[in-house]
Formats: sequence, structure tokens, C-alpha cells
Amino acid sequence: MGCKQLINMIKKHDPSVRSTVEVFLYQGFWAIVFHQCAHRFYRWRWYFLARFISQVNRFLTGIEIHPGAKVSSEVFIDHGAGVVIGETAEVGRNVIIFHGVTLGGTGKETGKRHPTVGNNVMLGANATIIGPIVIGDGAKIGANAVVVKDVTPGTTIVGEVGRDIKLEASLRKEIQKLNERVEALERDSK
Repeated sequence: MGCKQLINMIKKHDPSVRSTVEVFLYQGFWAIVFHQCAHRFYRWRWYFLARFISQVNRFLTGIEIHPGAKVSSEVFIDHGAGVVIGETAEVGRNVIIFHGVTLGGTGKETGKRHPTVGNNVMLGANATIIGPIVIGDGAKIGANAVVVKDVTPGTTIVGEVGRDIKLEASLRKEIQKLNERVEALERDSK
């Protein structure tokens, strides 16, 4: 199940944890523990029992993880109220998920329809990641960002319509260079 990895993950990423025993009071801890159990029953095709456990999980923690989702035991859900993880979502190792995050689908398609989140990723509060997209290793998704396209590894995405801030910075520089060039041409033509 990976309880030891989960406990270590929480202790590593939450400076307010004073002892291992405190971890047992975290809703994110219990959400992952319940999910691992539900996921096992889902793999065994005991769908009703899997869904029942996931609903108990949701009731007790405020975190909704479909039993079909593949979630590593090294995921820290911090202040997890309102987190939703869909059926075909996959979440890698050393991932931090803050409250209100949605890993959702775009409709009633079949097959892979939820995001795949790589390793060492941070998903900010209320981030919405939609569709069968990939969030690359080491990416950071800012609070309230809406992401509907693949995110390359190591990228930081911010804003309501998620965008690559490194790309925007380089575009600003190019526009500034073009403006300077136009000004120089205008001076030379006078």
C-alpha cells in the first residue's frame, strides 16, 4: 500500500507536522489510504465495493477519487477539500495537490479521458486540469490555472487560461526588440 512512503511524503512537505502520529489526522492521508483499498477492488472488478469505499472516502475526507484512478502512494493532498480525481487519471510520485484541484474529463467520451500527472509535480489550489493531457515531470500548475493542453516537463503554468510564463517572457522581449527596431528605422528615415 505504501503507507510509509505516504507518511514520509506528508512529513517532508508539511512543516507543521511535529510527529508521525499527527499524520493520521490528515484528510489527505486517509484519502490516499482509502483510495488504495478502493483501487484494489476496482482492479479485481468488484466495482460496487470499490465505489462504496470511494464514496465513504468522499464523505469522510471531502476528497473524491474515482476507484479507477491510478494514484501513487507518494501523493500529498494538502488541505484537500474539494479535490476531484477522475476515473482514468494517473498521478505520479512526489506530487503535491492543494485544495479544490480537479483532474477531470471533457465529456462523455470513452477510453482515456482524464489527465496524466508526472512525478515531482505541484498542483496549486483550485487548479483545473481537463482532458487526456499530460502534465510533465517537475511542472508547477499555479492556483486557479485552467489547463487543457499538455504541459512540458519543468514548466510553470499560471492564469485562468493556462499559459507558459517562460514563453510569454520571451515573446515580450521579442516585441520590445521589434519596437526598438521600428523606432530606429523611423529615426533613420527622417
